Amino acid sequence: MVEEAAPAVPASAWRIRQVATDRPWVWLTLGWRDMMAHKAISLAYGAAMVLFGWLLVLLMLETGVAWAILPATAGFFMIAPLAAAGLYEVSRRHAAGQPVTLADAVQGFRRNGTQISLIGAMLLLIHLVWVRVAGLLFALFFGLNFAPSLADLPMAMLRSDELLGFLVIGTGFGFVLAAATFAVSAVSIPMLVDRDVSCLEAVSASIQAVIENTRPMILWAGLIVLFTGLALAPFFLGLVIAMPLIGHATWHAYKDLVE
Repeated sequence: MVEEAAPAVPASAWRIRQVATDRPWVWLTLGWRDMMAHKAISLAYGAAMVLFGWLLVLLMLETGVAWAILPATAGFFMIAPLAAAGLYEVSRRHAAGQPVTLADAVQGFRRNGTQISLIGAMLLLIHLVWVRVAGLLFALFFGLNFAPSLADLPMAMLRSDELLGFLVIGTGFGFVLAAATFAVSAVSIPMLVDRDVSCLEAVSASIQAVIENTRPMILWAGLIVLFTGLALAPFFLGLVIAMPLIGHATWHAYKDLVE
């Protein structure tokens, strides 16, 4: 069995810093610098996310659940913090002046791997709950016999009198789950990559960081949704840039917020 690589920073007391409301723009600037310093690795990481998205859509089409493409795509926001663990490792090594290769990036998943896996299971559970809720709402509002082709699905939904209710209720559920996911994962996974702490301690720090920095974290969450939404629109292609940019910036958010 391969041993997990030990995190660079030992377990120690930590506290949450309070930052200015516009601080997320600094995180994006620093994230962009990290991405430019390691373009090949960062863009390869983003390309892997695009490929994953394509495979997910293909799987849903082949299994006849085209309706699930939209909620599954929206669920990307819930699992992306875990998927970016390799990018956190790239930024960590870059800040430490250490060499960085694609193999080194993969090590981000092994640093404190057991605790990262626990958060991964938590995020996956939230994602599965969201997909299940979306499916139940779809069946409730449109009926079990509502099964147009993928090409006809948008227009069929637009013609339905149930669309408004479906959007309102579905958006409400999605917002609650997305907010919970953001609070749990805002800085927890970068913290686990960096420090020898438990999953519960990292989640506690993440929630505390969000509560004590409400305004900047609302801005940060909005920027993540905006950039990721724009990236997903052209059939996931924008993730090539958006994924590494947000991932590297999240590392700097963690270093800024957790002392």
